Amino acid sequence: MRTVMSRSLNHLVEDQLVKWHAQRKVKEKQTVKPGPCITISREPGSGGSEIARQLAKELGMDLIGAQIIQQVAERADMSEKIIASLDEKEVRVIDTWLDSLFKSRHIWPDQYLRHLTQVVGTIGKQGNTVIVGRGAQFILPPAETFRIRAIAPREIRIHNVMRDSATDFDTAERYVYKTEADRNAFHRKHFHVDWNNPALYDLIVNTGVMGVAGAVAAGKAAFTVWKNLPRERPAGKPEAPAAA
Repeated sequence: MRTVMSRSLNHLVEDQLVKWHAQRKVKEKQTVKPGPCITISREPGSGGSEIARQLAKELGMDLIGAQIIQQVAERADMSEKIIASLDEKEVRVIDTWLDSLFKSRHIWPDQYLRHLTQVVGTIGKQGNTVIVGRGAQFILPPAETFRIRAIAPREIRIHNVMRDSATDFDTAERYVYKTEADRNAFHRKHFHVDWNNPALYDLIVNTGVMGVAGAVAAGKAAFTVWKNLPRERPAGKPEAPAAA
């Protein structure tokens, strides 16, 4: 099973690298600036992954999920392939603002976190991508990233997990509670932030009220407005949210 997953990951990464390479050639010929990214943070069972999928499709953006990022970050060979898709100047820019990110939040990264941030930073530099999870909203520069958080009342999220996984209430409830705790611990450990802080997001959508379709419509509309807002884009100085 692990060999099959590894081959599948290799295939996904190679396909994405080919796509990025083709896009880079077009950008170089037309001097097109990479588009901003959208990050999706989601409470378990809130429908965040489906929101990401639909947004990417409707906006014509790439979609990179949390599981892919996680596996790439854990494998040095895949991380190096992703990072090598950039030219040396862009790699230096990423390293500069990542160092600033770590210093501003008093973070001492281990090998995994450094791979994770470099991979997410590379995806951000390629641009025009919807990125799901893995703290991407705390890695990429806020001025170049539209940060969405999907939430819903816990009971609704538990029932969503029951429906999507065809499981019973107790199992779904355990999944929701454990996943919430795991994600909260992940963000506190690696980024020293409370991922529930609404001030860290540009848009929060409650799918318990709006549903996924409403959240997607709101995301598209807000992203369009956000892209046209005047704002400074300081190089190498990521915004540092208050430590939790």
